[in-house]
Amino acid sequence: MPRVVVGGTFECLHDGHRKLLRKAFELAGDGMVDIGLTSNEMAGLRDRTVPDYSVRKSQLTGYLEEIAGKDTDYTIIELNDPYGRTLEEDYDHIVVSPETYPVALRINRMRAEKNMSPLDIVKVEFVLADDRTPISSTRIVNGEIDIHGHIIS
Repeated sequence: MPRVVVGGTFECLHDGHRKLLRKAFELAGDGMVDIGLTSNEMAGLRDRTVPDYSVRKSQLTGYLEEIAGKDTDYTIIELNDPYGRTLEEDYDHIVVSPETYPVALRINRMRAEKNMSPLDIVKVEFVLADDRTPISSTRIVNGEIDIHGHIIS
């Protein structure tokens, strides 16, 4: 049974996040997905106010109920650092965006130092907005685009 890990702040659950999560569940099949959700403390390090953990978790749970197959188990884990459980537990895959790819490389280096097997890093490319620029929570919060990447005039 494959074990997959994916993480994020999931501030505005946009199409890029949805693609990342769908890939995690696709890889897991009838296995397990651990979803790391950034804590309020970590999210507070951003240059803007991020919705409370409970709000983000509720939105995430609603989407996961739509995409999780009945045979796939998942757990939402509060992230208080960039690594979550990846330095203690065995996973087969880590699903990342181009933005978080360097963190996955660091995780594998740290796992090697602990004589742990490396994770298969699955990089999911950005979803582009109508203007061919990546969808991001920053752009959504700034009112440039909606969660699907449509330009707001």
